[in-house]
Amino acid sequence: MSASRLGVGFIGSGFNARFHMLGWRGVRDADVLGVWSPNAKNAASAAALARSLDIGQAKAYTSITAMVADPAIDAIWLTGPNQARIENVEEIVHAIREGKGTLKGIACEKPLARNVSEAAYITKLVKSVGLAHGYLENQLWAPHVEAGKTLLWARGAATTGRPYLARAAEEHSGPHMPWFWNGRLQGGGVLNDMMCHSALVVRYLLCKPGEPLSTVKPVKVTGHIASLKWSRPHYTKQLKKSMGVDYAKTPSEDFASVMIEFDTPGGRAIGEASTSWSFVGAGLRLSAELLGPEYSMKWNSLDSGLQLFFSREVTGRAGEDLVEKQNAEQGVMPVVPEEYNAYGYTGEDRHFVRVFQGKEKPLLTWDDGVDVVKMLMAAYQSAEQEKTLAFPPRGLGTFVPAVAKGTWKP
Repeated sequence: MSASRLGVGFIGSGFNARFHMLGWRGVRDADVLGVWSPNAKNAASAAALARSLDIGQAKAYTSITAMVADPAIDAIWLTGPNQARIENVEEIVHAIREGKGTLKGIACEKPLARNVSEAAYITKLVKSVGLAHGYLENQLWAPHVEAGKTLLWARGAATTGRPYLARAAEEHSGPHMPWFWNGRLQGGGVLNDMMCHSALVVRYLLCKPGEPLSTVKPVKVTGHIASLKWSRPHYTKQLKKSMGVDYAKTPSEDFASVMIEFDTPGGRAIGEASTSWSFVGAGLRLSAELLGPEYSMKWNSLDSGLQLFFSREVTGRAGEDLVEKQNAEQGVMPVVPEEYNAYGYTGEDRHFVRVFQGKEKPLLTWDDGVDVVKMLMAAYQSAEQEKTLAFPPRGLGTFVPAVAKGTWKP
């Protein structure tokens, strides 16, 4: 690998890794050169996709250690499932400690871990070998979020005062893979899966550009979780058949909301976030709002500007060629062109390539990922206790949600 280019290896070969690869066509000075997955066939398929996209001569590796040991690999993108996070990081760190390879950095997909204890542990591990680290949160790089925040702070906040209310939501009909639905494996339900996006987005929008997230300090958290759809008998049977999980016995929440009160340099601000696996609509919907004394912004990913219509006579195989988590192929359908760019994947990957090349300072590190997990676990604690909690609540460092234990009952 030339000194001017970054060689990147992926741990994980599924939906998320492939979204990154699609977005990689807009990334300069870096090549996807490797993929490891516990499923060798999937690893080979993902590597073939990278080659077909002309983003690097990727090959499948037989182990994480082998990928780290290859001098061509300079950085790792960690996109595997939540339950494998610890063992994946342990193998990376062990390989570096044993002198089997060196890396310039590691980037990890959301959430950083399933609970605060796990998040703190893996962060300590990567720091122990001096490894630069970045937390992958694509929605902060969504072009609409970036542009809206920049303009509102430059024009509205600069003349009339800081924003005081941010809202964010992510909603769709349910995850792609069985492990997401399993609270013991994933670490929870939709709150752990997707609130990591929305809780961080509201904090980010309320933070003045150029200042650290720590200037927007969470002080109170009110969380609520529910199983609105997938615990109903008809859908429980459907879910058991399609995903192999039994929500009649061990349900996970399919709806979550959280209100976070923040102390900011300009006074108290509020963040409202909600997430859902029970959304009925065209497909994945992301939204955000920011309000201040004399200004506001709003974004809805399904207001894409492009719509198609298909009559009943147009039939074919179900797919996701119009929008992620697509629920229909007929009628009026919004289309999100280049979803990987619209959702921020290209922007975040471009940023962290430059970070690991020493050209930029990281916008998000694993320390920020730990902070996100703390907010998620505080929301679970609040939901279980059915009251607002001061942040950080007692016992946060060792708390495991009842959903993750398999003991939660809606």
